[in-house]
Amino acid sequence: MKPDPVDDAVEILCLKGCQALRADIDLIERGRVLPELQALDAQQQKQVLGEIKSIMAIYKDSCSLDQ
Repeated sequence: MKPDPVDDAVEILCLKGCQALRADIDLIERGRVLPELQALDAQQQKQVLGEIKSIMAIYKDSCSLDQ
């Protein structure tokens, strides 16, 4: 089975931890291309953003950037 670059990027970003992931979401939404996403095209980057936002929605404010 061929590895999915979107899943791989999501996994790598999630390994950084809750607060780092929230910071990454903020950076991506501001238009920054993170090193972990450089190999992905624009559509794949949007997919990664959607997936990590869905994951973080579960946590709500339990690990906000302000903590």
